[in-house]
Amino acid sequence: MSNGASVLPESAMSCRCPGCAGGVSPDAGVFALVNNLRDPRDPRGCQYPLGAVLLVALCAPACRFDSFRAMGQWAAAPGATLERLGLRRRGAFGLVKTPSSDTIRRVVNAVMPGGLEGLLRAFQDKARVVAVDGKCLRGSRDAAGQAVMVLGAMLQDGTLIAQQKVADKGSEITGFAALLAALELEDAVVVADALHTQREHARVLVEEFGAHYAFPVKRNQPELWKACRKVPWQGVRAAFRSTVRAHGRIDTRVVEVVSFDGLDFPYVRQVARITRYRTVQATGKRSRETVYVITDLPSGQADPQRIGEIVQAEWGIENKIHYVQDATFGEDASRIRTGHGPQNMATLRSVAMNFARTMGSSIADARRQLALAPHTAPLDLFGIPCDLHIRA
Repeated sequence: MSNGASVLPESAMSCRCPGCAGGVSPDAGVFALVNNLRDPRDPRGCQYPLGAVLLVALCAPACRFDSFRAMGQWAAAPGATLERLGLRRRGAFGLVKTPSSDTIRRVVNAVMPGGLEGLLRAFQDKARVVAVDGKCLRGSRDAAGQAVMVLGAMLQDGTLIAQQKVADKGSEITGFAALLAALELEDAVVVADALHTQREHARVLVEEFGAHYAFPVKRNQPELWKACRKVPWQGVRAAFRSTVRAHGRIDTRVVEVVSFDGLDFPYVRQVARITRYRTVQATGKRSRETVYVITDLPSGQADPQRIGEIVQAEWGIENKIHYVQDATFGEDASRIRTGHGPQNMATLRSVAMNFARTMGSSIADARRQLALAPHTAPLDLFGIPCDLHIRA
């Protein structure tokens, strides 16, 4: 399952509403997921369903209404839109009362993040390669200067399938297994940066999750790094070379792989040496970088080309996830910093990003397209039903 549409079962992909473009059964998809979350509020005095408020917080940022104040302005929508979200007409005049920006803020800050993150797990089917990396939500810094750190897991196409808060950069190590425990990882390959090249991570992946690993080795593991350098590379014949010209650069990668089980690391079967040569076309400046990678995959399952593709997934998380979150969704510029707000909004932005990838254009273009019809297009994209009285 590699795209946003896959969160909806086949039986719910078409709505019976005449002329409906994107509605689905309210018993499936995003609408059902948010409405099944535990409501942390005291039921006395609650005027709005939890799911309706969370859907506002999902739909509004998708079309560039990013702050809580902007979400409150987006919520002043036509009655038909509000009814699709789950709000009801009340009083003698049949008006729909809309949640204010303060109400949206209180709800988003109060909802427990674990349930909301289930929206991301709905995008996973049978993962083949999963990349893990952490990100600091810089705009969430509090008075003490502490910012929220989240650890995420991404598929090769850029779909984020899991996200979890960790205490700090060092806590990424302890959060690694907890993040992946909720995913179906049997026979999948997990890649991460050098911080996660840990013996315990390798054991957990192979012994408990039935998965494989491909971990880079850098100088933060000095003994392991020295051992990788001493592998007899001069006799290696299994190699793959690729060249890419883009962004004013010429990048060439040479991947050399040798079957080698002499390292002090659990389940290692192969060691790879990846040499990257870069030439800046405008200046002619050249550089070279060498990275070692260890994996439990045997040569029959991972030749040099395959290992290069697997490692590329970890390098791609910066461009496909972090850059998009910051440059397109303005995550670092967000000043949401209280309660569970930073983590929950990061999750909702990621859900919107996953769905936007299905629109066939860049995510920035997708957001602009959604902004042209802000009170209908996001609801259609997320599969929010047109008529809540209809059942599949």
